Amino acid sequence: MTSTLAQNAGVDISKDWLDASISPNNESARFTNNVNGLKALRRWLAARRPARVVFEATGAYHRLFERTLAQAGFPLVKVNPRRARRFAEAIGKLAKTDAIDAAMLARMGAVLELEARPIVSQTLDEMKELISARDALIKDRTAALTREKTVRATLLRNQLAARLRQIGAVETALKALRSADADLNARFEILLSIPGVGEITAYVLIVEMSELGMLEPEQASALGGVAPFAQDSGKFAGRRCIRGGRERVRRALYMAALSAMTHHPEYSAKYQALIKAGKPPKVALVVLMRKLLLLANALLRDKRKWTPQAPQKQEVSASKA
Repeated sequence: MTSTLAQNAGVDISKDWLDASISPNNESARFTNNVNGLKALRRWLAARRPARVVFEATGAYHRLFERTLAQAGFPLVKVNPRRARRFAEAIGKLAKTDAIDAAMLARMGAVLELEARPIVSQTLDEMKELISARDALIKDRTAALTREKTVRATLLRNQLAARLRQIGAVETALKALRSADADLNARFEILLSIPGVGEITAYVLIVEMSELGMLEPEQASALGGVAPFAQDSGKFAGRRCIRGGRERVRRALYMAALSAMTHHPEYSAKYQALIKAGKPPKVALVVLMRKLLLLANALLRDKRKWTPQAPQKQEVSASKA
């Protein structure tokens, strides 16, 4: 007998295979992770009409899957692999195979009623790849600059110089993609108007937090990894600390907060006030990070640039008027 309950699909994605499972009907199937396999998977899912299709983010392996199913109109839910593993442990599923993971993802979608979200544009996908490449090049730059001072062979010196030029080429490609999209360009200009936010931080916020402008303040703080979480139990009141969120966003906000604290009077005054109030420097800096993120969320929501607040004028007494 066919279940009348809402069906949830889970798909475990590997390099070669797509393992699919349906809950609560407990149906499963395996497909090849290529164009033909995706066509077969799409037909299989269409016959079962799931309320959501849950899958883990797996880098390059999930991209074709995500685009193909989104174009077919399936409600997709992409989850963090660590969150999925914790759910599996919470329900006692300690064994791990592709088929077990697919069934677990389907059950996770049903139990947590995960919300399907539209996927990001192809442009944002390309920009994210470029930002990741730039991060890798930046990490390698110090070593390359050090080697450049000691290497004598012309071939090696030319190779090192070429690697250093790649950073500029990546940034040029980012600018070209952003400039070709009017909406992205407008969001970029808004973010760039915020104190401490430079071009790379603006790119990271656009790519890694495309939801900015549509979030509640608490949601934005949690996604950005700057929300303080309670650590209380009984009469014990633990220290609030940040955890989780999107690491790349948090790193970008850290650099933006440092810049704002150093160069902008409003943020410098806020930082000094926190220090005088007894807050540790790291805590004070996280407060600035959260302030910048919430400001970005509000400005993108209102579609306006940041403008400095005009100094308050002192009232003139009637006797002096």
